[in-house]
Amino acid sequence: MDKFQPFKSQIVPLPVENIDTDQIIPARFLKVTDKSSLAEGLFADWRENSDFILNDERYEGAQVLLGGHNFGCGSSREHAPWALKSYGFQAVISTYFADIFRNNALKNGLLPIVVDEETHAALLQAAEVSHLSEVHVDLESQTLTLPDGKQVEFPIDSFAKECLLAGVDELGYLMNKLDAVEAYEVENPARVDTTVLINT
Repeated sequence: MDKFQPFKSQIVPLPVENIDTDQIIPARFLKVTDKSSLAEGLFADWRENSDFILNDERYEGAQVLLGGHNFGCGSSREHAPWALKSYGFQAVISTYFADIFRNNALKNGLLPIVVDEETHAALLQAAEVSHLSEVHVDLESQTLTLPDGKQVEFPIDSFAKECLLAGVDELGYLMNKLDAVEAYEVENPARVDTTVLINT
């Protein structure tokens, strides 16, 4: 997982409420084990409609999806953030994320940005005025800069933030602490005679 860097991007507006993980990635795409191949499955059923936003070439390369309220509800499939990342999205903005989706997103390098309704409305309006409207995302300062230059702060779990900035998952975080773990083991030898346990 790459270190999460500040970036600017177009906004892809998809202000549909209660978008669930079955819509994000239909069940028929869950058999794959290669995350990079999931881009083609992202909103696959909706993309059958030629007017769907992801079929608009003007948004090609955009890294920020502006979703509706309660984004990522439904089943707990981790393939949903995989598909969004595989497509190229680095962040999703909403007024509320389903808990399991939010946690899965953070563990896979996808930043769920929660904003208030006023900010969400301003972003949607900017996107409607121009498809070139951009936001600036800065995880370190936890700020989102709107197209009009206004900055808003967004919340994030401190541990998840540390992992994203370092570009590691939970296992990677522990592996980075290996020297400290080994030093602790040296200073604090086992209090149980493991040979007794093995021989019983």
